[in-house]
Amino acid sequence: MIIRFESVLPHPLKDYNHAAESVWKNSFALDFPSKVLVNAISGKGKSTFTNILYGVRHDYDGKVLIDQKDIRSFSLHTWIELRKTKLSVIFQDLQLFGDLTTWENLQLKNSLTNHRTDIEINEMLEILGIPDKKNQTAKTLSLGQQQRVAIIRALLQPFDLLLMDEPFSHLDESNSRIAFDLICKETDKNKGGFILTSLGGKHGFTFDKELKL
Repeated sequence: MIIRFESVLPHPLKDYNHAAESVWKNSFALDFPSKVLVNAISGKGKSTFTNILYGVRHDYDGKVLIDQKDIRSFSLHTWIELRKTKLSVIFQDLQLFGDLTTWENLQLKNSLTNHRTDIEINEMLEILGIPDKKNQTAKTLSLGQQQRVAIIRALLQPFDLLLMDEPFSHLDESNSRIAFDLICKETDKNKGGFILTSLGGKHGFTFDKELKL
């Protein structure tokens, strides 16, 4: 998968002074599989960047192309197929179903893809240290626990590219490392790549490329 930005500038960020190395208003391409960090302080458009790539924001100038096709031309059916087989996402606000249990949130996603067995899902819960939260409703989990559920949910589908908007913001260093290792393992298993946004830090992780906003 090749993603190209051509002079993209979100409308809400038009009045900002963007640095010369910023992705906004510049043209560049990302070739996946690769592991990419998007590093920026708050308010520079990390969530906007993620949401544009996932096709849920359209208020920008310029073009975004996936495999040489302008994403603005994609039909709803095309987006559905992309989000089912090629693009996975962890939103900053997580978007779990609060009244559903951890297990129900995960099974709802897996029922659409049939990508993982129950044994594999349970193994991920064990790895991320939340097997005891399986039958607890999402709204009663801590934010860190919710992030770990959202991470597992994003891994319950095939993908060429995993988009992650500050996925470790509520995790300590140890749990961030465990989650990152799981993400890297599953990304490599899918022969895919990822884009991870961060609030000005690398968490001690290694990336193939770093972008600035």
